[in-house]
Amino acid sequence: MLSISVKEFLIWKKLQLSKGGDQESFAFLLDCIGGISNFDLNLLSINPKGNLYLKKKLDFLESVWDDHLVKCYPIQYLCETTYWRDLKLKVTNKVLIPRPETELIVDIVFNIFGKQSRKLFFAELGTGSGAISIALALAYPLCNGIATDIDQDALEIAINNYMNSSKQSNLKFYCGHWWTPLESFKGKLDLAISNPPYIPKDTYEKLPKEVKNFEPRIALLGGEDGLQHIREIIQKAPIFLKEKGWLILENHFDQGEKVKQLFIKNKFTSIEIVNDLSGIGRFTIGRYK
Repeated sequence: MLSISVKEFLIWKKLQLSKGGDQESFAFLLDCIGGISNFDLNLLSINPKGNLYLKKKLDFLESVWDDHLVKCYPIQYLCETTYWRDLKLKVTNKVLIPRPETELIVDIVFNIFGKQSRKLFFAELGTGSGAISIALALAYPLCNGIATDIDQDALEIAINNYMNSSKQSNLKFYCGHWWTPLESFKGKLDLAISNPPYIPKDTYEKLPKEVKNFEPRIALLGGEDGLQHIREIIQKAPIFLKEKGWLILENHFDQGEKVKQLFIKNKFTSIEIVNDLSGIGRFTIGRYK
């Protein structure tokens, strides 16, 4: 640990924030790499005396912050960490940074199945960092889950995150394209979940640099209309779901009605478009017969 006076640190902090960026990202950097929590920062502001201890030198922290500002490099990738619900997850540019709005998927599951521990059998298609599956495996310790991803590197990150988040063994990981790894589980799933690539091609080209230049294209681009993968997932879901099994999908903010029609076309019932906290129809859910 490196000792530095609080006064010197606060001057340095002010200088870094004067370059641009937001306080939340800077606090994230200090927490993940510097070893200074938000609570510590607040105490320093109240009592700017004495010394504090850092895990890394100020020069190193500054170089990381400059990469974030100048190159638009996402702070989560630079720190190789993100927080999602109550999980601390490793992320690299092999996986999408899980968004706060996606946290609502877990709440949707709670609304359907209740919060009491259930013997559910679920699958998540395209798990990325593993966030959704890990959260469900922890919430339902009696359940069994399968998390799939087409990218083995992404799957290794998800496995690592699960091992670091849980001592349970109720979540398995399979590599492959959407339903392909689940051939031996036809008609057995109580629940399938996916946050698939759903960005239309023309929208993808206009994404902010910090997204387009760094986050994996394969996890974002959903074909010409954004529905390429959603179509495939919905069409094949009835093969793998139990009768009255549920499918929960995240979709683009303007795709809810189109996704709902795909559910109807494939004989789903109890179909609902669920809004996120901004009032946007972010999720479409349905039960198979």
